[in-house]
Amino acid sequence: MRPEGLPTVVFVLQFASTFYMVGLVWFVQRVHYPLFADVGSQQFPAYESAHVLRTNPVVGPAMLIEAATALGMVALPMPNVPHLLPWLGVGLLAVIWLSTWLLQVPRHRELSAGFDASSHRRLVATNWIRTSAWSLRGLLVLWIFSCIWVGSPT
Repeated sequence: MRPEGLPTVVFVLQFASTFYMVGLVWFVQRVHYPLFADVGSQQFPAYESAHVLRTNPVVGPAMLIEAATALGMVALPMPNVPHLLPWLGVGLLAVIWLSTWLLQVPRHRELSAGFDASSHRRLVATNWIRTSAWSLRGLLVLWIFSCIWVGSPT
């Protein structure tokens, strides 16, 4: 039986926001962040500033929707979804948000003063935490999807 109503809306928004962020984080990890090294030192402070200004509206709303819907999945349990799965999703989001604020944001602050190869390397290296956690969230959302529309694996 397929669920209806608010829990379904919450899940669909979770699915969309999670996969939006999975695609975005892989693009940033494999394309965007590595290209920082090619910008040039004179142009880099302006580039980094533009990066932050343009990235926030692209990332912020999706991260907030994903967080709200992850909590919604905990608050509005769905039939056939093991209770642990939504909590795992919240845990992975905690890893992502902590990594963002404790590791990536400080590297961007360092880079705002000018390109620094060490800060850049740390940014790329620590962003693998978010890339991995979002990828695991994508797999988790697929698992939840299979529980909802196919049936519980247990």
